[in-house]
Amino acid sequence: MIITIIAFIIVFGVLVFVHEFGHYFFAKKAGILVREFSIGMGPKLWFYRKNSTTYTIRLLPIGGYVRMAGAEEDDVPLKKGMTVNLLINDENKVVKINTSNKKTLISGVPVQISDWDLEDKLWIEGYENGDDSELKVYEVDHDACIIENDGTEVQIAPKDVQFQSAKIIQRMLTNFAGPMNNFILAIVAFLVIALVQGGVASTGNQIGKVQENSVAQKAGIKPNDRIIAVDNIKTTTWQEASTQIQKNGNKKIILKIDRKNKIIKIRITPKVQIENGKKVGMIGVMAKVHYDKSIVAILSYGFTQTWYIITSIIGVLGKMFTQGFSLNDLGGPVAMYSYTSEAAHYGILSIMNLMAVLSINLGIVNLLPIPALDGGKLLLNIVEAIRRKPLDPEKEGIITLIGFGFLMILMILVTWNDIQRYFLH
Repeated sequence: MIITIIAFIIVFGVLVFVHEFGHYFFAKKAGILVREFSIGMGPKLWFYRKNSTTYTIRLLPIGGYVRMAGAEEDDVPLKKGMTVNLLINDENKVVKINTSNKKTLISGVPVQISDWDLEDKLWIEGYENGDDSELKVYEVDHDACIIENDGTEVQIAPKDVQFQSAKIIQRMLTNFAGPMNNFILAIVAFLVIALVQGGVASTGNQIGKVQENSVAQKAGIKPNDRIIAVDNIKTTTWQEASTQIQKNGNKKIILKIDRKNKIIKIRITPKVQIENGKKVGMIGVMAKVHYDKSIVAILSYGFTQTWYIITSIIGVLGKMFTQGFSLNDLGGPVAMYSYTSEAAHYGILSIMNLMAVLSINLGIVNLLPIPALDGGKLLLNIVEAIRRKPLDPEKEGIITLIGFGFLMILMILVTWNDIQRYFLH
């Protein structure tokens, strides 16, 4: 249990960090102010501020975010009539605005604010020390900070460093950078796996081991047999053979076997087992593994394996839209924990392989054209480029809010479905 929890935290943390770092890096390059870089959601556990960005770790391990200046979720926590503490420097400019009861500015000036502009003119006005006879206006420094209700200190967001002030191509690159980093992580992870195991594993369609008292052993299948067809569907790789067998749990099928260049047919009924929360057909055989130790094979493995997973996931998504949608086709944090638990039993390479696959999943899902996801933001960027003018901020906010609501409902449904599949079945 402890090993699984540690592995889950590491895998989840790496996935989120790599994804969000992509947004962070390209935003910085575009001159966009990144006000906060958060791992996790919900209440703040820890924060550290450096070079205009506040780095936070939050309680709920269900994601993370990069909070860019001027983004739709980036609100100023000020209200007319509220009392704040203003820290003023020697040039009579406000350098810190404290809205929190959790922190105290010893030399701060209490001001009941009546109005403010922290984007263009950079000023804040109000009544100092409760004296409502004189309305004072304070100039705000361009790089001033604001202490939010939970005590987190972030920089204000003037117009010139906001997301919308960057060029359209820079914004598109910033939105795409998160998924791109996920694909890069997968490539690196698969490359490391190939290096550590001393070569690239190749399974072909040859059987390496037949389990004792399995369906396969009882049917007369032997080690070194090659599965060249399943119900007349040719299979040249182990993946093709196992996919066809898994589809036919409790159904009679005919395996065409190549045994020492002699073709034989074996009737067999795969036994149904639960694997990753799904019912699949199994006959109790393992692939014979060969290793290609050439440098070319090792270096290319990261790219070829990543591309294979990408095409497989796209194929599954295509079937979801053409053949029907099921919550069992999706997985959330609970499913991720279950996969990590299973991978942890087989060691670090299995965990790295899982991380690579999950990273690709995260990248592809984020590129779906759903508002609130990176793909939805890219779609809005494309619409803006075609129209040659930005969308109305209010309409864009409504579209994003609808998308976010849809994702939250879907996440609740998927999480409950995962709990039933992995813990209540």
